[in-house]
Amino acid sequence: MVTYQFNRELRLLTPDHFKTVFSKPIRFHSQHFTVLIRKNSLSNNRIGFAVAKKKVKLAVQRNRIKRLVRESFRLNQHNLPTVDIVIMAKSGIDQLDNKTITQQIEKIWRKINQRHKN
Repeated sequence: MVTYQFNRELRLLTPDHFKTVFSKPIRFHSQHFTVLIRKNSLSNNRIGFAVAKKKVKLAVQRNRIKRLVRESFRLNQHNLPTVDIVIMAKSGIDQLDNKTITQQIEKIWRKINQRHKN
């Protein structure tokens, strides 16, 4: 049965979790995102965020970006390979509307799937 929940096990929580992804990642880019992934030995995907104040000034905007990406991940997590994912935002993303942000991140999910099917 497929569940679309987003609980604690689906998040990168500790600095060690992030360090493993940052050590030898596979990178995916779009105009406003850099996504780092690394294979994990768990039975599920995990996601973490690195949205810097320097890139997105307002906390409201940082939270909006994280919320949109988190929701997209929740809906697409079963289509992705078992990896740890770190989402990094680039400058200018706070100027985009919700639909554009969602389209960009879903394009990256498709790229990750294509890379891992080969």
